[in-house]
Amino acid sequence: MRIIYTGDMVGRPGREAVFNNIAKLKELYNFDILITNTDNAAHGFGVTPGICRDLLEKGVGAIITGDHVWNQREIIPFLDECKKIVRPLNYPENLPGTGAREIELVNGKKILVVEVVGRLFMEAVDCPAQAMDKLLKAYTLGRNIDAIFVDIHAEATAEKISFAHYLDGRVSAVIGSHTHVPTSDTMILPKGTAYQTDAGMCGDYSGVIGFETQAPIDRLCRRYSGTKLVPLNGTGELWGTFIETDDATGLAAKIEQIHLL
Repeated sequence: MRIIYTGDMVGRPGREAVFNNIAKLKELYNFDILITNTDNAAHGFGVTPGICRDLLEKGVGAIITGDHVWNQREIIPFLDECKKIVRPLNYPENLPGTGAREIELVNGKKILVVEVVGRLFMEAVDCPAQAMDKLLKAYTLGRNIDAIFVDIHAEATAEKISFAHYLDGRVSAVIGSHTHVPTSDTMILPKGTAYQTDAGMCGDYSGVIGFETQAPIDRLCRRYSGTKLVPLNGTGELWGTFIETDDATGLAAKIEQIHLL
């Protein structure tokens, strides 16, 4: 299976970077599924149903959110209505939506798309490892699922790496998001799981993680900012990750970083 994951989409530049490159991604990688992170797609905070529908209509196969999933209130009922969007798995179970979606592709193969959020330097959530253990009781790679893709939306690099090693051999890929900075550590772990600490951002890189610079500078220098973070409106870049899995085992055969202008 050929999987593409695009990193956190930030504002209009991020949306356009994805929309404008879907055909090129298909040409270059002939992907079976395109998964995109939309945690900052709507004015920098969360995503709307309209953006999600546009992505799905243009060829995105699964949508991942993040810790900003609740920022746009209209997305809440959509989390249950749409069967191709996930919110963090390790949030309380009684919340709208789900943290894992089993998606059947046009070729008949099935992929499980999962998201967890980290616990270091983040709001209090349940243990991501325990949440995955509970989920994976129902799935075994190469037996009843062809691929398992896991996004870990987290701040701390060591937490992401530890989580990936914990799941090594049980899932196809663990790819990090949230920090908006692409890392150059794409690898296949010893038991066959593809890993990258952060896929990067789809957005305008001229400011601070996709936002205008003044508010972040004020927070740095004064520990206070009287203004909100505002997404930049320049030209966006697409950063992401390509993973190819072995059809027999569901484990990773290849991982590659993606960068398109």
